[in-house]
Amino acid sequence: MLKFALLGCGRIAKRHSELLGNNQIDNAQLVAVCDIVEEKAKKIGEQFGVPYFTDMNEMLEKIDMDVVSVLTESGYHAGHVIEVAKYKKHIVVEKPMALTLDDADAMIKACDEAGVKLFVVKQNRFNVPVVKTREALEAGRFGKLVLGTVRVRWCRPQAYYDQDSWRGTWALDGGVLTNQASHHVDLLEWMMGEVESVQAMSTTALANIEAEDTAIVNLRFKNGALGIIEATTAVRPKDLEGSLSVLGESGTVEIGGFAVNQMKVWNFAEEQEGDADVMEKYSVNPPNVYGFGHQAYYDHVVDSILNNKKHLVDGLQGRKSLELINAIYESIETKKEVFLRFKPKHCRLGQKNEPA
Repeated sequence: MLKFALLGCGRIAKRHSELLGNNQIDNAQLVAVCDIVEEKAKKIGEQFGVPYFTDMNEMLEKIDMDVVSVLTESGYHAGHVIEVAKYKKHIVVEKPMALTLDDADAMIKACDEAGVKLFVVKQNRFNVPVVKTREALEAGRFGKLVLGTVRVRWCRPQAYYDQDSWRGTWALDGGVLTNQASHHVDLLEWMMGEVESVQAMSTTALANIEAEDTAIVNLRFKNGALGIIEATTAVRPKDLEGSLSVLGESGTVEIGGFAVNQMKVWNFAEEQEGDADVMEKYSVNPPNVYGFGHQAYYDHVVDSILNNKKHLVDGLQGRKSLELINAIYESIETKKEVFLRFKPKHCRLGQKNEPA
C-alpha cells in the first residue's frame, strides 16, 4: 500500500483527493494534505479524515508517506519538487511540470540524485480513444503522417481568473497554451513525433490577464508532417470542444468531445478485425473536464513504483512538451519561426519581471 500526500489544495486537488481519499486507486491511500491557506487544507483533510498542514516541511517530517502529489501553482512546482525530493519521496506533479526549461532540468536532476521517480500528470494519454489511437499509430496503420491538429475551444470567464491572483500571470501560470491546452500540445507531439519548428501568434481577446487567452500555432514535424494548434478560453457561453485529429496516408482518426474523450472518426484503408466496433467501444463521456484519465494515471503510477516499471510521462517527457510551449511563446514574441532545440531569449513564461 502506497501512502500519498497532497501538496496544494486548490481546484485540481478535488479530483486527486477524491480518487486517493475514497480508495478508488488499488494499493494507494491518502495520508495527509497541505496548503498554505489553512482553510483549503482543513476542508480536504477533514473530508477524508487525514491530518492537514500549512507547512510542507512539517508534513514531510511528521507523516509517513511514499509519494507526494504536487498540485500547487505552476510557477512553484520546481521549488516544491526539489524540496520534496530531499525527503526521498516519489513525486507526482501536475501539468505543466514547470514554466522554464531551467526549472524542469533542476527538477529532473534533483529527483535523479535522490533516486526517486518523477511523474508528470498527463491524464489524457489514458483516455480510452487516445489509447486506441496510439495503438494504431504504433502498429503503423496510419502510414506516412500528413497532418495533426488539436483544438481547445473552452470557456473560462473572468470570474475563473479572478478566483486567484496568480491565474493568467506570466510568473506563475501563463495563458491558454500553458494551462488548458498543455495536455493537447502533449498529445499532438506524442502522436506526430518530434517537432522541428513552430510559428505562432496570440491575443488576449476577452480575459483581463497578462498572458494570452487565444492562440494559433503552425508546426512542422521532423518526419515532414505538419500540425496546427488552435487554443482559446474565449468561447462563450460554454465549453465547445477539446479535440485531436491524426491524418496519414492510410488512415484518419478524429477524437472529439470536450475532453478528447469521444471517438468521432475511425477510418483506415485496410480494415482490421474490431474496427467496426471502435466507434461504440472506444468512446466514453467523462463526468467532468478532467476526464476519467486521472484514475488510470494513478493506477499507472502505483504499478510503476511497486513493480519498478518504466513510467509513461517522466520528467524528460514532461520537459519535451514544456520546450515546445516555450518555443511557441518565443515565436509569438519574435514573430518568427522558431526551431527546436533552442534556448529561450524572449519567452516571458516563468519570468518574475518582463524583459525590457
